[in-house]
Amino acid sequence: MEKLPNCPKCGSEYTYEDGDLLICPECGYEWNKNETAAGDESGLVVKDANGNVLADGDDVTVIKDLKVKGSSSGIKVGTKIKGIRLVEGNDGHNIDCKVPGIGAIKLKQEFVKKS
Repeated sequence: MEKLPNCPKCGSEYTYEDGDLLICPECGYEWNKNETAAGDESGLVVKDANGNVLADGDDVTVIKDLKVKGSSSGIKVGTKIKGIRLVEGNDGHNIDCKVPGIGAIKLKQEFVKKS
């Protein structure tokens, strides 16, 4: 039995084959098995306020009080956000996440640091 490569997104070793695709059951990422050596799946590089590269599933901490439109409360400094998802944002909002007490929201990368 041939050893399948680890998931390029989360590094999981539990990948499985489905036709021409390789699938990761932990993060749900799918990729073509012929493109495993490509390495750069999306071209999206998101860095936090300190210059650390962020990845899907990372935990981050807010470094500045943020006002939220449509809400009387905002996001306070030091709020820990778990399991972020990186998205291509045309206005700089590249982090999709759920903030405790606020809900689903998109944040700019310059207002968070990697935890």
